[in-house]
Amino acid sequence: MKIKIYSTPTCPYCVRVKEYLDGKGVAYEDFDVSRDRAKADEMIMKSGQRGVPVLDIDGVIVIGFDRPRIDSILGL
Repeated sequence: MKIKIYSTPTCPYCVRVKEYLDGKGVAYEDFDVSRDRAKADEMIMKSGQRGVPVLDIDGVIVIGFDRPRIDSILGL
């Protein structure tokens, strides 16, 4: 399963979602959209959102730290 997180270093929900996934032993790739314009554009194209975090879990887009939805998709 491939997980991408689009985040910024100053976003508290971004930190929380990464800590949550780390605690579950779930690997992910993190993109700092405040520094990477191409990834910011990719995030907006995928989600229609400018806010973070945005997760792409095998093509399923999750906006925000929606723990029940993340757990459901990951089977946790």
